[in-house]
Amino acid sequence: MKLDRHSVIPEIRKFVSGLWRSEGKMGKEESRDVTTPSTEALEDGEEERGTWGNQCEFFLSCLGYAVGFGNVWRFPYLCYKNGGAAFLIPYVIMLLCAGLPLFFMELALGQYVSLGPNILFPKLAPLFSGLGWGMIVVSMLVAIYYNMILAWTLFYTFASFTSELPWGHCNNDFNSVTCFTEDEAANCRNQSMYLYNRTCVTVAKYCDLANFTTYNETHCQDPLDINNIVDANNALSKISASEDYFRNRMLGVTGKTWEDMGGMRWELVGCLALAWIIVFGCMVKGVKSSGKVVYFTALFPYAVLFILFIRGVTLEGAYKGVEFYFLKPNVTRLTEVEVWNDAATQIFYSLGSSFGGLITLASYNKFKNNCMRDAIVIAFSNCSTSVFAGFVIFSILGFLATELGVEVSDVVSSGSGLAFIVYPAAVTRMPVPPVWAILFFAMLITLGLDSQFTMVETLTTALFDQFESLRSRKPLVVGLMCLVLFLCGLTMCLEGGIYMFELFNWYSAGISVIILAISEIVLLQYMYGFGNFMRNIREEMQIYIPAPLYGYWAATWLVITPVALLIILIMSFYYYTPAYFDDYVYPSNIQTLGWFLCVSSIIFIPLGAIFAIVKGKTGKDLLQASPDFCPHHVRKMREQESAGNKGEPVGVFRYTYDNEGFQEPSAKVYPDLPKEQPPPYTANHM
Repeated sequence: MKLDRHSVIPEIRKFVSGLWRSEGKMGKEESRDVTTPSTEALEDGEEERGTWGNQCEFFLSCLGYAVGFGNVWRFPYLCYKNGGAAFLIPYVIMLLCAGLPLFFMELALGQYVSLGPNILFPKLAPLFSGLGWGMIVVSMLVAIYYNMILAWTLFYTFASFTSELPWGHCNNDFNSVTCFTEDEAANCRNQSMYLYNRTCVTVAKYCDLANFTTYNETHCQDPLDINNIVDANNALSKISASEDYFRNRMLGVTGKTWEDMGGMRWELVGCLALAWIIVFGCMVKGVKSSGKVVYFTALFPYAVLFILFIRGVTLEGAYKGVEFYFLKPNVTRLTEVEVWNDAATQIFYSLGSSFGGLITLASYNKFKNNCMRDAIVIAFSNCSTSVFAGFVIFSILGFLATELGVEVSDVVSSGSGLAFIVYPAAVTRMPVPPVWAILFFAMLITLGLDSQFTMVETLTTALFDQFESLRSRKPLVVGLMCLVLFLCGLTMCLEGGIYMFELFNWYSAGISVIILAISEIVLLQYMYGFGNFMRNIREEMQIYIPAPLYGYWAATWLVITPVALLIILIMSFYYYTPAYFDDYVYPSNIQTLGWFLCVSSIIFIPLGAIFAIVKGKTGKDLLQASPDFCPHHVRKMREQESAGNKGEPVGVFRYTYDNEGFQEPSAKVYPDLPKEQPPPYTANHM
């Protein structure tokens, strides 16, 4: 709803007169929230910038952003690696110490000011003007490689529309000579022979291929070291049909290194282009369009997980997998620092704090939405999803281990290895394999899209807030943004593009995000002030916080979370390992390039400080919140009053800040009342 000075001024005068008459009946605490009917209209009608269509759209968008690939392919592996069910103890503790406090803090911050991070932080403290831009750079770097995972998933989805999955056998033209399937290998073993190049060969031939001599019917001997006797099964390196498909059919990475990345994989280019077209189509109108899409993309993964769970637990060997995953907790692992570091890292990155995405999503909220309730529900839903996904994945891995006659630990994997090698191998052994493959990869697509929506929304919101004239050209801006990010990702479509992908994955959002998070919480809770921030939440946004929760937020924001983040940062340096892919460790100059990726975001913090100083900010002004660090409707009131009166004050609008971080030399009057009326009520500064 747009307001001009003729409609605003009478409403303001009417409100101020009523406030003056009722001053004696109002307590000090009740008198701080000074809003008018016109203000309420502005709260609910931010047409220019846009808001969520309803509360459900925001909730599902945040849930979809938090629940991503990591819930399916990272958490189950960490649970297996770190003591099974015992891992839930440090996981939940880290959720309460770091994950949830940061999640709520960013939602409240974005909702209060209704701005993206690049505009918000300069208003909060000019010295930290670059903090928001650092978050935006992180989101940009992650969006580039994150959509590559979507491209891979689309590639597998298209390949699943066949009667026989191509990664289930070694009879394809692209298969390497060392490709094997367990069924074919077992057939050769029954003949006391060994599988090589889709043919059963004798032990002598098999040993000779490995440059060994025959020791006996089951072992080979090194001719240069007669004491070196190896099992013939291990004489030659082997690659499963599913891994062969991933490496040689989709990536084409075999034989490639960073120095020789080979040619372009045009099918991957097409899949990457399609992934960006889907993102563009869903985001063409910003939150107005993506808010509708999330009804499907946020809920569909749960439907598929439930279907896969029902199917998984009915498979032979499912109990073996679930037992391995969850039913044999190893409590002694809790004494190891690495377990706690894994829990802290997983919960921190899973919820997506300090990427700018949560601030952006919340900035489109209604001013008085209960974001504390949303933060608590979403954070625990995210963790519950991770645990449930573990049951799904390990029930199927237990089935695969039983089918192959190996231990569950021999088929456990993490990351892309689970999604594109282990799980595809498992579905080939199920009845009607293409159906389960399509379901699984469709779930991965929707899991990835929600997170990608938020990261791209963070980038476009930064442009729209920085250059408001662009808001009328949303389709063009979103389209150009997707095109630029698509072009940036083309190097990952080379035959050796996985090396670039892993470099981005390793460095772009690791240590830098933790540093951004520490800077953010110190700025907001210590420089701006915990009390000021709480008054914004409780008294202006009118979010009810019970005493126990108030104490919890105070303890975490002021002490526990900063300490936890500092520990995570120290552990990240302590457990740092150079980037690698398979057995290939990147050269030192490429590791340096990776560190440049890491620093490319946090460098904006000192650059922003230098920029603020160059612009003339000095001393206390560098750390003091500006008058524009206030709700959206207040800023709009000022702008409309100023524009309507061409800078000449008429009527009154007085917004008094509730904390010292906001205080100005004198309360701003927009503008003064005529002399015959009583002076307006002004709340005391706290």
